[in-house]
Amino acid sequence: MSDTTLHPQSHPSHDQAGDCGCVDTHHHDSMAGLSTPADSTPSATHGYLGTKTKYQTALRRIEGQVRGLQRMVDEEKYCIDVLTQISAVTGALQKVALGMLEEHLSHCVVRAAQAGGEEAQLKVQEASDAIARLVRS
Repeated sequence: MSDTTLHPQSHPSHDQAGDCGCVDTHHHDSMAGLSTPADSTPSATHGYLGTKTKYQTALRRIEGQVRGLQRMVDEEKYCIDVLTQISAVTGALQKVALGMLEEHLSHCVVRAAQAGGEEAQLKVQEASDAIARLVRS
């Protein structure tokens, strides 16, 4: 999965590795249902890289659920059954989104806030915009 997929509203600050302020992965311990102990090497550039495989696994599972939905429609399954599966996919996507948001806040935004300046304000605004998009969805 590309960085563009996980950061659809890419910002110039994400163009260079490490620009978002992420340099370690110690904050990954509490990601909502998706975390495992993170690698302690300081090579990560985005907050979620320590749990990347967990995200990839969850997204592959969601991809399979969406393919199942397509089959259900092809097979003309009962409306309520299709809606139930849509709800399950939506919930799974929300879980991934909330985990990613938590990591961004606890790592990228915290680092930028500690550094201060314009970058801190930008990270807070990006997070606020992301939260607004999640609430609307």
